[in-house]
Amino acid sequence: MAFEPPRRLVRALGETAPDGDDWLEQLPRLAGQAVEQRGLTVERVQVPGGRSSLVVLVRTAQGTPAVLKLAPPRARPAGERAALAHWAGRGAVQLLEPSGTDEEGVLLLERLHPDVSVRSLPEARALLEAAGTLRRLWVEPPQGHPFETVAERTGRQAEAMRASAEGDAEVAPLVRAALAAREQLLAGPPEQRLLHGTFRQSKVLAGDRMPWLAVGPDPVVGEAAFDLARLVRDRVEDLIASPSGPATTRRRIKRLAESLEVDRERLGGWTLFRAVESGVRARRVGRPQDAELLLEFAGWL
Repeated sequence: MAFEPPRRLVRALGETAPDGDDWLEQLPRLAGQAVEQRGLTVERVQVPGGRSSLVVLVRTAQGTPAVLKLAPPRARPAGERAALAHWAGRGAVQLLEPSGTDEEGVLLLERLHPDVSVRSLPEARALLEAAGTLRRLWVEPPQGHPFETVAERTGRQAEAMRASAEGDAEVAPLVRAALAAREQLLAGPPEQRLLHGTFRQSKVLAGDRMPWLAVGPDPVVGEAAFDLARLVRDRVEDLIASPSGPATTRRRIKRLAESLEVDRERLGGWTLFRAVESGVRARRVGRPQDAELLLEFAGWL
């Protein structure tokens, strides 16, 4: 079978990954090798798929439905494997291979329902189910863990934000506000929880073992408010289109903070930082429409 990468993946790697082209060239060989070594039967490549990996629906030699996921080094697949192994299926998709294996970014995973995410639910219910799933992931990290901390990850992001804002009067005020919020948020002793890292409604899929399970973590260790901040801006295009968008956002922050016992001010601060970081990055890689939505949203905070 030809393992043709979806256009969404090709486009995303082309935006940000210096090693993207090399990995894409090797992808058919890597996928074929992974399938052969595991005795898998391929059903189809998942389309449109994600922005950082190839997802292939397969069956094991025993006929069990599964997912074969292949990711380039920049997607940190070893971290994803370690997090999934630590969660052991509690709130997240289950890893079907030993955690010590890391064959060129190949993961064999429990099959969920890839076309049914929590985003398909009405907004209020979607937020409720997504938040409940996220709560189960916030556990103590393993001792000697390999994960980045929130301070480390946002430190790299902050440097890129500063560079992008130089000479750009339109985004500079938001960048200054976001960097100031980050500095204040990191001033105290850090909370140490294992976080999903890139959590949003589309990262929660329907399952058989549990109604909803998280997929695609980019794990990081830090405070829960950082993880929850990405969920605040879900369906940002709808928020921007609504005259009540700013008020809805404030209510969403309050509701999520209260339901998950997170400090509302800290959640607002991380929401600001993450929205500005994403907006500036979208602007930098040539996605002006996404950048405009995110930066307008950040301006409400």
